[in-house]
Amino acid sequence: MTLALIGFAAVLLLVFLRVPIALAMGSVGLVGYGYETSMQASVSMTARLVTDSARDYGLSVIPLFVLMGLFVNQSGMSREIYRAANAFLGHWRGGLSMATIAACGVFAAISGSSLATAATMSRVAMPEMRRYGYSDGLATASIAAGGTLGILIPPSVILIIYGLLTQTSIASLFLAGLVPGLLGILFYLAAVAFVVWRKPESGPRGERQPWSERLQALKGVGAVVALFVFVIGGLYGILDFWPLNLSFSPTEAAGMGAMGTFVIALWRRKLPWLALKRALAETCITSAGLFAILIGAWVFSNFVNIVGLPEALVAFVTGNDIPPIAVMGLILLIYIVLGCVFESLSMMVLTVPVFFPVVSQLGFDPVWFGIVVVVVTEISLITPPVGLNVFIMRSVVGDVSTGTIFRGVTPFWIADIFRLSVVVLLPAIVLFLPRLLNGAG
Repeated sequence: MTLALIGFAAVLLLVFLRVPIALAMGSVGLVGYGYETSMQASVSMTARLVTDSARDYGLSVIPLFVLMGLFVNQSGMSREIYRAANAFLGHWRGGLSMATIAACGVFAAISGSSLATAATMSRVAMPEMRRYGYSDGLATASIAAGGTLGILIPPSVILIIYGLLTQTSIASLFLAGLVPGLLGILFYLAAVAFVVWRKPESGPRGERQPWSERLQALKGVGAVVALFVFVIGGLYGILDFWPLNLSFSPTEAAGMGAMGTFVIALWRRKLPWLALKRALAETCITSAGLFAILIGAWVFSNFVNIVGLPEALVAFVTGNDIPPIAVMGLILLIYIVLGCVFESLSMMVLTVPVFFPVVSQLGFDPVWFGIVVVVVTEISLITPPVGLNVFIMRSVVGDVSTGTIFRGVTPFWIADIFRLSVVVLLPAIVLFLPRLLNGAG
């Protein structure tokens, strides 16, 4: 127990010294495992993890979904999604912000990345909101908050990593993320409505578009809808009927999604050779970073397990007869505090190996816990002082202060706390679709 706490303190110190999280966890795990056993055994364990990861077919789902997101960004779908959302919502007070959030939700469903969603939609939506006189606080906050939906609405890279860390069904996690993701959109729309109710001048009405324009805008998102139905329908066997007979594993779904976005980008002549080369290179760089984080997390997890920290925590909880809901409340509090200083992926890979055995022992559903972790991780993306999506907005927009954006996201942060409460207190909302699918299967 003491050795594990020293290990955590060492990782935190290294991270604060700006050592990459993968190297921090991997090095501490290597040394700690070697101290408990022998350095030869520790090096052998680490080498085995590296080679097993390189040969694991299931891990190929990560670069394929990353590539899919990059092709989506390159194909120009983001502008069409925003145009369709704006056609239906733009004439309301705060409608452009609402359209931005709705577009972020749809874009997230095919990109799987919060950072990509925030960066892309900032370039699409910010000029339009400024043209209509929206306040910088509301405009930037709606993009930063809407971007957080990218890690929950399937396909989601962070849900994939959680599934790999905990051996939980990725298909069930994707399905469980749908309802909380839609709740996130609704709660964010409510946050925009609250802001413009208090300060109407912060979100003026846009132009009402005729139904002919709205229907024309909907046609532009036909490829997006078809791609989502194709990937998700194949993943859950919805398309498993004659003559299609399409049924995919998560890895196959990622491959089909990447191929589908590649074809769409080619068809639209949006993928010149240099753009294709850049997308492939970025996929390799991003995937290598994610693999390094995963391997570092597994090494650190083996160290934590061999010194018996999860068992000690379980014994402490059960021995003191602490109510499970109180334990969950403490875990969520730790996540919210860590979210102030850690970026989302680092926080998850550091904590899940410790908390997951405890919540499993207490009888909590692993799929539900995965969604809870991702929702509370979403909150960290807009929580000061780190708030990664806020800094993405700051770097893209340039002339809006970080303080303005953080003040603007406060109503969205509160909306996220409400959504987290709903997900925690009403687990049936999360588990309804996965259980329905399993029952049908």
